[in-house]
Amino acid sequence: MDQILIIIGAAILGLLGVVHLVYTFFTPRFEPYDPAAIEAMQGSTLRLTRETTVWKAWIGFNASHSFGPMLFAAIYIPLALWHMELIRGSLWFSNLPLLLGLGYLVLARCYWFRIPFVGILLSCLCFAAAAVMIHF
Repeated sequence: MDQILIIIGAAILGLLGVVHLVYTFFTPRFEPYDPAAIEAMQGSTLRLTRETTVWKAWIGFNASHSFGPMLFAAIYIPLALWHMELIRGSLWFSNLPLLLGLGYLVLARCYWFRIPFVGILLSCLCFAAAAVMIHF
């Protein structure tokens, strides 16, 4: 059961990452409602560098933000499928999913919105239950 919970938790995070990437490049869902805000972002550079605009940075941040959960799922799903004993035998690999999930959960609560928060919460519950099964 611990194996299934890790796979489900990782799949939820991976799905959130894929949806986020699709929304970034193929929908207007992450665009501001106010067209003037988009124009301002496209016409303004960052204090960090003038080599890009706020708009390009926004798109890049959203795209790269998608890669983390996708990579995590791409690693942990096969790891749980074919090397579950490695996870069970390692304090690091058995608790890392929950630690990562809790980090995302805090970000979702503070800065994002309900859908990613609920998805990440479900993922964390899977990881927490798996960790309890492994260690107790």
